[in-house]
Amino acid sequence: MNELVRQHTALGDTDLEWLHLLVSEWQLLSDLSFADLVLWVPTRDGTRYVSVAQMRPNTGPTSYQDDMVGHLVPRGRRPLLDAALDEGRIVREGDPEWREEVPVRVESIPVRREGRVLGVIARNTNLLTVRTPSRLELTYLQSASDLAQMIAAGSFPFPGQQVDMDASPRVGDGLLRLDAEGIVQYASPNALSAYHRLGLAADLVGLHLGRATAELAPSRGPVDEALVKLASGWAPRETEVEGEDGVIQLRAIPLKPKGTRIGSLVLLRDVTELRRRERELITKDATIREIHHRVKNNLQTVAALLRLQARRIDSDRGREALEEAVRRVGSIAIVHETLSQNLDERVEFDEIADRVLAMVAEISPGKVTGRRSGRFGILDAEVATPLSMVLTEVLQNALEHGFREGDHGTVEVSAVRGGTRKDARLLITVQDDGVGLPADFDPTRAGNLGLQIVRTLVEGELGGTFDMVPAPEKGTQVILDIPVHGEK
Repeated sequence: MNELVRQHTALGDTDLEWLHLLVSEWQLLSDLSFADLVLWVPTRDGTRYVSVAQMRPNTGPTSYQDDMVGHLVPRGRRPLLDAALDEGRIVREGDPEWREEVPVRVESIPVRREGRVLGVIARNTNLLTVRTPSRLELTYLQSASDLAQMIAAGSFPFPGQQVDMDASPRVGDGLLRLDAEGIVQYASPNALSAYHRLGLAADLVGLHLGRATAELAPSRGPVDEALVKLASGWAPRETEVEGEDGVIQLRAIPLKPKGTRIGSLVLLRDVTELRRRERELITKDATIREIHHRVKNNLQTVAALLRLQARRIDSDRGREALEEAVRRVGSIAIVHETLSQNLDERVEFDEIADRVLAMVAEISPGKVTGRRSGRFGILDAEVATPLSMVLTEVLQNALEHGFREGDHGTVEVSAVRGGTRKDARLLITVQDDGVGLPADFDPTRAGNLGLQIVRTLVEGELGGTFDMVPAPEKGTQVILDIPVHGEK
């Protein structure tokens, strides 16, 4: 719509904003009218109209099989559009039009803002299925007529009240028609069912909706006057009302077709099951986070016991083995700690990598500096847990075997995300400037437990590749290439 309005018309940004506000609301008018709506705006030179938006009804058959947006029509071809634009009134005169053997009644509603007519809504009703209207259909049509008059007068839509139509109740969800005092004049079957679920035992017609709604909502204090006023339709507002057995969502629309409030429409939806599922999801998320928190605590307890046992062992090799186990357990605990703070099973791995780097750096025999470059990004938990262990083993191996007591050096971890969305990959390089690899070193045959763990996790669990080669200048370079999913 923005492109069409700016290309063909002389409307400014504030006028365009008004049209957007109208279009966000006009599904309501379409459904109440059982009619298609097409918004026509005069072109800059005034010789033609351009259709900038279209809406089909959910409550009846369409009059347009084709998309009308972008069509240009010369002025004079559709007299009803001309009359509505020039005279600023709703035009209903004329015989039905025939479109592909379907009779269609056409009406034109001027769209007014601050005294100016910006365009015209063509309301097209398919007459092929017209029959004697029911009380529900008569209420719909009367309400549509009131809204059309408000659009023509410039009092609808309501400024600052842009509605999310995906979240707000629709006409078919449930509709109430109130008089000026807030008394229910008509209640659709869906609306009555929703109030029965809320706890109402009687019929809605004849009740003051505000007071009846406030009485159904549990309250330990006096009657909620704000809820009484809102449910009575005094202002365009939305709210939710929760009773003992149900939850309903209300949207009030004051009706002022001639400038004076004559009543209101209240659209409502039973959202009991939706809110129940949301609570279950919140409870499930809280449970998962608590599980991760407890796993982290248990792992830290295991690490503390291993550390205590290491202090009581006289054998240096035994002590070193237990200290390695402490670091392996600690790397897993870091992942669970991060997961316990998130709402989903994904983690920002850069923070984990930094903590693993700091933890492993504590065992450095010399003055070795660790740093990270690039971004790991967000990873699934099933990738983050084994990857944290792999990173721990690789860093531990670099510090233990690449440097001697008193050496100065650097260990750098770099990460690069690449590939397509369906085949995303993470390339990790761990490079040190230590003593380097022995001349006959073969990473595929090395018997070191740490390297065996790395190979098993990378190739088995992560489905990636692992290689250890001499660095270009000095030291050792470990290259990991693994498939990943999630955000960068």
